[in-house]
Amino acid sequence: MTTRFVYCLMLAMAALPASPARAVDRPPFYKVFQFPPDQIPRIDGDASDWAIVPDSYAIGMDQLSDDTNPRNVPDPKKLDVKIRVGWVKGLNRLYFLYEAYKDYWDFEQPNLHNDIFELVVDGDHAGGKFIARFRPDQSVNEWDAYFAMQGSTAQNYHIFTPAKDKDWCMAWGPQQWLKELPYANHACQYNFHQGEGGKLVLEFYITPFDNASSEGPAKSTESKLEEGKTIGAAWAIMDYRGPQTEHHEFWNLSSGHTMYGDASLLLPFKLMPLEAKFIKPFEAKWTFNVVDMSKRLVAFQDQSVGQITSWHWDFGDKTTSEEQNPQHTYKDPGNYIVVLDITGPAGKSRFARVWDVTVK
Repeated sequence: MTTRFVYCLMLAMAALPASPARAVDRPPFYKVFQFPPDQIPRIDGDASDWAIVPDSYAIGMDQLSDDTNPRNVPDPKKLDVKIRVGWVKGLNRLYFLYEAYKDYWDFEQPNLHNDIFELVVDGDHAGGKFIARFRPDQSVNEWDAYFAMQGSTAQNYHIFTPAKDKDWCMAWGPQQWLKELPYANHACQYNFHQGEGGKLVLEFYITPFDNASSEGPAKSTESKLEEGKTIGAAWAIMDYRGPQTEHHEFWNLSSGHTMYGDASLLLPFKLMPLEAKFIKPFEAKWTFNVVDMSKRLVAFQDQSVGQITSWHWDFGDKTTSEEQNPQHTYKDPGNYIVVLDITGPAGKSRFARVWDVTVK
């Protein structure tokens, strides 16, 4: 298939007439599972790390509709896909587990004719167009727009399932560094050949960017992932049926076909807190912020969990406080050992930071 043919095919798909899609009962938002820091999934194609993720986080074919045939109903004997999404507090990464059964896997050619998992992520859920074809000012040269806007505010990944004799995905834009370490990683397991049926397991993570520059990561801004935040995302599964046909089903999570270039058509995904079973019922924890270095003024914030009846702070300079969230002015510069003791019906707990609090 020539590059020109592929481009024309994609243009034709973008121009598909609007028609009522199969009714899908979508939730207000999809949940992104928070992995505990000691159970981050290893990217090795082994799904066992994901056993801790409840079934309520899985997104299956019941959430997808076929843009090429709105009346089409998923047939699990032909195509059955289940996807889970996760995150880890402190890492700006989205983790994915893609498990799929197909009766016919198509991946022999080195071009875009390949079974594909197309993923689109908008890290700040700002919406808007992000591919050159949809540039607001059509008087701007398309290739100038490609380098200026494509993949900048939201990112599109065409992930080959599986990738044989080719890179694992096409990052659709000039930011090819997006699909390389440390911004992405992947692993895939399968035991079928071209044209055969079987199960594929794909594990990967990507790093979403509020602004991904064509000039490289140094001029780009990572999306900050925080508990409770809502990001925009959607995906489509392109199901080919043999090397002699260019037709493929386009199973879309979004109700808008052009979600691949218009982030306004993406769906809300919420970064969830840790599941209760991973949280200690009673534990001391705290953080701090130097409010004014010239005055050596430090604000302490209690982050303890559980039912607490008393707090006792030792600031490391022979002074203490019984407040929950005290502010303290240090008389002398130095590195301080600060200790918080809490008491409650469950007992006592202590948390110390050694030399983290430093003033000059």
